[in-house]
This record gives sequence, C-alpha cells and structure tokens, in this order.
Amino acid sequence: MSAVLETSEENSKRQAEMKKLEEILEKINYSDRYTDDIYEYRHVILPKQLLKYIPEEFWDQQTGALRLLEDEEWRSLGIKQSLGWEHYEVHVPEPHVLLFRRPKDYVPPTLLTLRAKEARRK
Repeated sequence: MSAVLETSEENSKRQAEMKKLEEILEKINYSDRYTDDIYEYRHVILPKQLLKYIPEEFWDQQTGALRLLEDEEWRSLGIKQSLGWEHYEVHVPEPHVLLFRRPKDYVPPTLLTLRAKEARRK
C-alpha cells in the first residue's frame, strides 16, 4: 500500500509541476513586429522562471546563454509564432530574450503553392 501512496504522491507532485509550468508559459511576452528593408523582427521574452526548464543542450557552455535554436527547439519551449521565423541572435546579458527575424512580407507556403512547385518539377 505504501507503493500506491508514493505513486499517488509522485503523481500529485507531477501535476502541480505541470500546472506551474503552464502558468509560466502563459507569461511569455511577444514584442510588436518591426522592420527594415529586408527583414521583419520581433523579440520574445521568456519568463526567467522558465530558464530552469530549458534542456542543458540548448545552452552555450562558453557564454552561459542560449545558443541559436532551430524552429522545433524554440517551439518546444512553448514559443508560438507563425511560420518563417528564425532565431537569429543571442543577447548574452539577457538569456531570456530571444531575437527573431523573417523575410519582410513573408508569405507562408500553402498547399496550392507546394503543389505548383511539385508540378513544375515534373
């Protein structure tokens, strides 16, 4: 019976931790977009409490800041953005600030444009 209680206790702790993480993820802050002649930019500010949940392999051991993350990596942290964004720069003094860019006037591929490209290849 003690094993059942431990499992129930572990489950309760896990649920409490998941609830805490969900609350932290709700606090991710997305800047307005800004542009130059080539790119559209935005920065994403992660709550500092989220940093302890980031996998070790996402960190640059030399600088102590996040390394540049691939699309699937930054999305795994709870960052939600439309297609085309690239994590392009790290600001070492503020590891919780991620800088993103994508081509100005970016249009995500649609099923129709993908089919048109496939048809041209044939």
